[in-house]
Amino acid sequence: MRRVFFGLAGLIAVAGPAWAAGEYGVFCADNRIEIEMRTLEQEKTARGSNVCQFGAFDYLSDAQSFVAKNFGSQGAACSCK
Repeated sequence: MRRVFFGLAGLIAVAGPAWAAGEYGVFCADNRIEIEMRTLEQEKTARGSNVCQFGAFDYLSDAQSFVAKNFGSQGAACSCK
């Protein structure tokens, strides 16, 4: 039992940071600004080909600051042209 516990603890210690780490993307999708935890390819699969990425950030607050400074707010109008 102890061996199983330590095995699971080791797995969580190794895999845990991968779960916690995330990259927040600032996208223009359907002509609106969005912040998502998706890659550009995942966003295109979800929203269609009319998607572009303006930036990627390690922290949500950084992505939100970028959006506020450059676009005003999430949901603001944008264009991929």
